[in-house]
Amino acid sequence: MDPAENSATTMTRRQFFGRSTTGIGTLALASLLNQNLITPTAQALPGTGGIVPGFHVRPRAKRIIFLFMSGGPSQFETFDPKPKLNELSGKPMPKSLTEDQRLAQLQGKELFCMGTKFKFAKHGNVQADVSDLLPYTAQVVDDLTIIRSMQTDAINHDPAVTFFQCGTSQPGRPTMGSWMSYGLGSANRDLPAFVVLVSNSHVGQNLHTRYWGSGFLPSIHQGVRFRSKGDPVLYVSNPDGINRQVRRRILDGIRQVNQMKFESIGDPEIATRIEQYEMAYRMQASVPELMDVSDEPDDVFDLYGPEAKTPGTMAANCLLARRLAERDVRFIQLYHRGWDQHNALPTDITRQCNQMDRPCAALIKDLKQRGMLDDTIVLWSGEFGRTPMAQSNTELDNYGRDHHMLAFSAWVAGGGFKAGTLYGATDEFGYQVIKDPVHVHDLHATMLHLMGIDHLKLTYRFQGRDHRLTDVHGNVIPGLIT
Repeated sequence: MDPAENSATTMTRRQFFGRSTTGIGTLALASLLNQNLITPTAQALPGTGGIVPGFHVRPRAKRIIFLFMSGGPSQFETFDPKPKLNELSGKPMPKSLTEDQRLAQLQGKELFCMGTKFKFAKHGNVQADVSDLLPYTAQVVDDLTIIRSMQTDAINHDPAVTFFQCGTSQPGRPTMGSWMSYGLGSANRDLPAFVVLVSNSHVGQNLHTRYWGSGFLPSIHQGVRFRSKGDPVLYVSNPDGINRQVRRRILDGIRQVNQMKFESIGDPEIATRIEQYEMAYRMQASVPELMDVSDEPDDVFDLYGPEAKTPGTMAANCLLARRLAERDVRFIQLYHRGWDQHNALPTDITRQCNQMDRPCAALIKDLKQRGMLDDTIVLWSGEFGRTPMAQSNTELDNYGRDHHMLAFSAWVAGGGFKAGTLYGATDEFGYQVIKDPVHVHDLHATMLHLMGIDHLKLTYRFQGRDHRLTDVHGNVIPGLIT
């Protein structure tokens, strides 16, 4: 055979696989750019509008708002009173409970019981015990499912936050919001499916961007942080001298270059890049309108509190979460830091609750009065709880608590969760769960179920095996569902 003819008719292994993916990639790109294919029932390819071809089960919810209390709030000062701890405060903790157990900073130290200076009262038809630190949350307990039996696998902050977000403590895996975007796609073509808001009111544990990353999923599914100062989204505004018409011409040129490269090698990430440019262009109009709360009536600000007019506060972010939910953003993540209270807990938790209590309760009331709570899941939790043992000292005005992963409290509302419910129980010291445990994997499985997804079927193949949010664990908890 003539050498020239041979070179023209043969192709390398890389060329073969590159060209063989072009057809699939073209379909992916088409679905990215076709807004008719971004509904939850559309059968799209990985990295596009959502891969669930119709719902696995009847969905109860359309979106999730995750109010994440970073640092680990104490259940003993919020939702799980323990009279026994108050009775034995300052006395040695029974060794039978703590022997051979994993501890964080208290490992190897003498352990003392620690009561609380805060008072509890029963509220609502459910007669839920709620601390006097949370007067506004106490008003909405009949709309909540309070879980007193949460459990997790990690005892230190970074792996525990990673675990709650990703279903594994291993960094680099997709987060809950990314799985939701991947599975169900976006219901609003002008905003990301996964948006992150961070309170600036108090600095606590570091927040890594991988906490809202897409891991090995296509990068279109990563969370987009909206900032409270400057441009809400970095680099989304036009630079000086560039108007919207010029930006459109620039994007069209970039798209043509990317399209040629895409047709050459068929890399789905190029399709993702094209769509991200287009999304950024649309967000130039949609994001300023979203962030401008001046059109909200006075009674809304009265509901959320005076800080709702101050960008970056928990109150302002809760109000934005409602506005994002109205625009059908699929997953809305709020981070509120400062709950890691190893010392000075009475002072610090008072400050945190003052910042969080009113706006979180207002969000529930606001969604309910707009008829949106029925199809919106609201989750309130930290990465773990706190120990019933004292840290630093045992004075009622100035004690602390260490990390505790075996038992802690959280609450959920709306979206098919059973309102006005107290679920699970801990022993008289609050150290172990003694009734109806709810592991993080179980909570993930239950939330996915209410979103219409079988957690066993939402998978992505990576490095030779199928991965999912619940890894190889998790069960839907019927007792949490109405």
